[in-house]
Amino acid sequence: MIDSTNETVVATSLRKFVMMLALVIAGEAVFFLPFVLPRIFRPTLLDVFGISNLQLGMAFSIYGVVAMLAYFPGGPIADRFDARRLMAIALVATSAGGLLMAGIPSLSVVKSLYGFWGLTTILLFWSPLIRATRQWGAGGLSADGSPSHALPGRAFGILDGGRGLIAALIASVSVWLYAALIPADVQVATLSERSDAFGNVVLLFAAVTFLSAVLVWFALPRKQTRTFEATSPSRADADAGIGAVLRMPAVWLQAIIVVCAYVAYKGLDDVSLYAKEVLLFDEVQAATIGTVSMWMRPPAAVLAGLIADRFGVSKSTLVCFAAIAVGTGSLAAGLLPPGAMVLFFATLVTTSAAVFALRGLYFALMEEGRVPMGRTGTAVGIVSVIGYTPDVFMGPLMGWLLDRSPGEMGHRHLFAAVTSFAITGLIATVVFRRHQKLGSPGRLGEGPDVR
Repeated sequence: MIDSTNETVVATSLRKFVMMLALVIAGEAVFFLPFVLPRIFRPTLLDVFGISNLQLGMAFSIYGVVAMLAYFPGGPIADRFDARRLMAIALVATSAGGLLMAGIPSLSVVKSLYGFWGLTTILLFWSPLIRATRQWGAGGLSADGSPSHALPGRAFGILDGGRGLIAALIASVSVWLYAALIPADVQVATLSERSDAFGNVVLLFAAVTFLSAVLVWFALPRKQTRTFEATSPSRADADAGIGAVLRMPAVWLQAIIVVCAYVAYKGLDDVSLYAKEVLLFDEVQAATIGTVSMWMRPPAAVLAGLIADRFGVSKSTLVCFAAIAVGTGSLAAGLLPPGAMVLFFATLVTTSAAVFALRGLYFALMEEGRVPMGRTGTAVGIVSVIGYTPDVFMGPLMGWLLDRSPGEMGHRHLFAAVTSFAITGLIATVVFRRHQKLGSPGRLGEGPDVR
């Protein structure tokens, strides 16, 4: 009997491990083509497609607009259909877009692709991913039969850290592949050779995205579990909850914090181009620099959670914004001359770690903000719609700043903008902390705590 029980526990643990592995891989793979690819190969992408930073930024903006419109309807869709089916469809569709991208299409097609990816990655994928992760975390119950509060935090921590690890791994492999497909001296490679190599890298990203769809299809359960459904509020409670959440100052402050943190995250897209144009690295070296930045995400996400548990989420958020302001401020001031490799890497590592730590912290602020557990989804939706607006404006802003002042000065202007947002985020966090000290539980959002 004991052996049978042990076998059941092992089998359950194995199923949960495979399910989380699928969520981690799929959760990052769906963004490989629209975001990871240009982050690692931005200089190459601009040259191969023959476009400017502003034109690429406009493509990002189209994605952002579609994504903003997709966040809210994506929730009801995720509640009605299985996460397994929606995520698999989204991944296959995103991968199909990669096949078109690999042919180095025109700018108009690229813009259309980004609009298409806005639908596949957000409308069909984002809410199902969050719901499936929450269900994974709600798989364990406490002694009194209520959902365990430790497992959801662990679930989202594993998800973000794991996604960072997957992104860093695929980035490293793609840089190696690109270097292997062009002549030994990248500087003498023709545009045709670089286009062919880049197209093969795009195909690699598309293939991994497709394979992740297969993994999701077999790893995730066929039907939604009742655990989550039992905790879902009624339609009337949900409508009342929206108003209650909208009246919470903590939610609006958190949205400002997310905006500022996400601007810093988007600013990392300029790292590889900065390394090439200012520090005079070649394309492979510049792509490697971008990869180094991405490798900071896994340890930063884990350490941020541990530190925040000990010293507080908002206090850790303050430290991260301060580190970003110092790092990007030094770049904006031109304090890193060509050849200052050690200082540049120290700045890159510190700033990247702070940025990725914030990604693991800003939604954890809901606990200090006293957002009722039953209103978590509504609060996340409101914060996401506002907080991810940099997807709309940051691309064009980056392109305009870089194209208006070619060379080092354009990068300095860009990092100055990021620094200003970091300072704004720091101020918003200070106000958030002060507001929470002055407030009292139950006063920030009237309404039932639906669990």
